[in-house]
Amino acid sequence: MTDATADMFDEGALALEGGGVEGPASRDIIVSYGFWIFILGDMVLFSALFASYAVLAGRTAGAQLFDLRRVFLETACLLLSSFCCGLMSLSIEARRMRGTYIGAALTFALGVAFLTLEISEFAGMIAAGAGPSLSAFLSAFFTLVGTHGAHVACGLLWLTVMMAQVATLGFRDKVVRRLRCFALFWHALDIVWVALFTVVYLIGAR
Repeated sequence: MTDATADMFDEGALALEGGGVEGPASRDIIVSYGFWIFILGDMVLFSALFASYAVLAGRTAGAQLFDLRRVFLETACLLLSSFCCGLMSLSIEARRMRGTYIGAALTFALGVAFLTLEISEFAGMIAAGAGPSLSAFLSAFFTLVGTHGAHVACGLLWLTVMMAQVATLGFRDKVVRRLRCFALFWHALDIVWVALFTVVYLIGAR
């Protein structure tokens, strides 16, 4: 076996072991790649719920129950929370503790305001006799909007845990990676809400 052949064999063995010629990928790349897969999987879930809603929306009544003024306020809260999350991300990259806390607090407060308005909307519809069991349309509506709301609630819990980690561990690499994943998750929820607001409320209320 020549030296060149031996070198090629060694490089191939390294690649098969998962390290490759240049070594394994960094943890940042692995975490980011894995979390993007999670986000794409979540988008598939919401796509299925949107498809179900689209099939049922035109078949039964219910859109007249929407209070667009409340929904506009919900949208404003979520969009502002996404903006504040972006400011928090800038503070994290600059390792500014105070800016991180302020951005996180504003993101959390606006997220809670959004959830409060959404729960109030659900409660009002159910009190009026328009619960999810009344029609297929309302079942699809409560499932789609409720799933998004559950994601927001999970995001708020995640943010609380991350701020506790920042307070105890500081800006360690693993904490910063988790905060970047949270920001990506929160912005993705914002995109889903814009689609939901357009399809369910604006088009549905026509």
